[in-house]
Amino acid sequence: MRHQSHDLLAPLPGTARKIHSFHFGPENAVGKIYIQSSLHADELPGMLVAWHLKQRLAELEASGHLRHEIVLVPVANPIGLEQVLMDVPLGRYEMESGQNFNRRFVDLSEEVGNEIEELLTDDPQHNLLLIRTSLRDALARQTASTQLQSQRLVLQRLACDADMVLDLHCDFEAVAHLYTTPQAWPQVEPLARYIGAEASLLATDSGGQSFDECFTLLWWQLKERFGERFEIPLGSFSVTVELRGQGDVNHGLASLDCQALIEYLIRFGAIDGEPMPLPDLPYPATPLAGVEPVATPVGGLLVYSALPGEYLEAGQLIAEIIDPVNDTVTPVHCRNAGLLYARSLRRMATAGMVIAHVAGAEAYRSGYLLSP
Repeated sequence: MRHQSHDLLAPLPGTARKIHSFHFGPENAVGKIYIQSSLHADELPGMLVAWHLKQRLAELEASGHLRHEIVLVPVANPIGLEQVLMDVPLGRYEMESGQNFNRRFVDLSEEVGNEIEELLTDDPQHNLLLIRTSLRDALARQTASTQLQSQRLVLQRLACDADMVLDLHCDFEAVAHLYTTPQAWPQVEPLARYIGAEASLLATDSGGQSFDECFTLLWWQLKERFGERFEIPLGSFSVTVELRGQGDVNHGLASLDCQALIEYLIRFGAIDGEPMPLPDLPYPATPLAGVEPVATPVGGLLVYSALPGEYLEAGQLIAEIIDPVNDTVTPVHCRNAGLLYARSLRRMATAGMVIAHVAGAEAYRSGYLLSP
């Protein structure tokens, strides 16, 4: 194992932070896997999974079973991890700027495309290496003027040349689910099976330039731009893996999830071995544009009638909103049929608040599809 530390831009003297990366496997390996956890710093199940994974990868490296380089970043957001206000962790948004830690990663597709246009050939392997070199160089030229920008750049530089990027998150209260692209789904489906993803949500561009999409979008956009003239492979695919809810931090689940990732990496060819047979897929993949964010029209006590993992019929009751002053009880129903895969942790709802997400089979939304 090779341990590297990466300095972030210090916002004030004496406040410097680092990101730590752990590199396993052959340094000159042909393949590369990148795994990070807790980019939203109050989402901790992935951090425990990463700790378990770190021990397993060290054992596999020592026994000579690693074929690819595997880069692990167990604490992807030291800025957000320290944001605790009156005993409440605030790890989703940077308090100084209000920006979501998982948005606004730099888009270099146009810059890379302009640089490589005259150098592309009919050889897809040449083009893949050319694009990766150009992307690494473009990221190296980027400069950061804030600590948050420097954190984003460190993570992008670590992951930009990986064949696979796994970003470990969780929701508030949820079943296991994941986000990826339709183009990557054939490669990702085994992961969904191993991890027991009850919802697999697909979108090419959901908006916001999140960490996972800053890689897949670049390759997709270059293929759209040059694909009629040159063979442009999809040189990287990314997955956001949602490891249930924020409270699901225990060794039992983390050990199961770690083993699921190991089995997937064996099947992918990054680890030498014979993978376990693929489990059944709980539910088929569905479009992210088919997700219904269920909002409440009024505020009050939030009392749920449905659990994460339940399949709901159109119009089914999800919750009641109770006003304890005037005794009004407002039912909240889903409009569309689908799997209730995540719901809010809060039990006092405000008017207009999204209280649940239901994954439907038919796409009906457009534009920005992510939560803020």
